[in-house]
Amino acid sequence: MTFTTADLCDQHSTSNNFQIAEPIFQTFGAQHCFSGKISTAKVFEDNVIIRNVLTQKVTQRILVIDGGGSHRCALLGDDLATIAYQNGWQGIIIYGCLRDSATINQLPIGIRALHTHPLKSHKKGTGDLNCTVTFAGIHFKPEHYLYADNDGIIVSENALI
Repeated sequence: MTFTTADLCDQHSTSNNFQIAEPIFQTFGAQHCFSGKISTAKVFEDNVIIRNVLTQKVTQRILVIDGGGSHRCALLGDDLATIAYQNGWQGIIIYGCLRDSATINQLPIGIRALHTHPLKSHKKGTGDLNCTVTFAGIHFKPEHYLYADNDGIIVSENALI
């Protein structure tokens, strides 16, 4: 599947059927263009739930993580990014930080995060799954569609392609 977010915006601009994320994310991973249905996680400085979700086998899914915008630790490292890729995840959006960026940038998965941070997260197992999360000017809802490339991130209730 080939697309650009710019073309999607041009093709669907009259429908107002999508949201565009504020440009606050850095690009990680070797796959810069990715899309899929959204799954969500809401956590704060704790990645146990993230690990549990990423170990699930999926097809065409994107995990959107609301990490509260924390810059105090990383919610994802190269081990979890590898697990995600091996289980079929197309991409991960993190409203928070990641670590092991040099290794992650070699993996064939698309990832967006605010920044990098060397400290790993807590391991308490707290957080929520499959709830609407809001950041970057978007309401990310489970089962909606996400499209990302080097120009930005688009979310739509219905498939755009």
